[in-house]
Amino acid sequence: MAKILIVDDDPDLVESIERLLKSKKHEVIAAYDGDAGLEKVRSEKPDAIILDVMMPGKDGYAVCKELKSDPDCSSIPVLLLTAVVSHIPTTAYSMRDGMEIEAEDYIDKPVEPDELVNRVEELLA
Repeated sequence: MAKILIVDDDPDLVESIERLLKSKKHEVIAAYDGDAGLEKVRSEKPDAIILDVMMPGKDGYAVCKELKSDPDCSSIPVLLLTAVVSHIPTTAYSMRDGMEIEAEDYIDKPVEPDELVNRVEELLA
């Protein structure tokens, strides 16, 4: 059983992913913004992180960059789960931002549940 941290500011999405992963016998912890996510990573030492990009405060790109530059956290695989691509015309985010991040995987929202589970399992393998 793996411990997976979900960091997303959408409580409904967090709850649905949590139910999905728990049905696969994973332990799930949640945080609802970037700063809380960083605290949870350091206190809980998850086996993998599902990280939203567009959040208030510290966004997912900043969180991922901070994690990957920290020797204690850099080996934890990060899956960016985000709607950034569909919002690029209306936000400050760009495709280049995403390509510069050292996340192990990237999925656009919305995602099919089976696809998300498969990608998480690949990160944990």
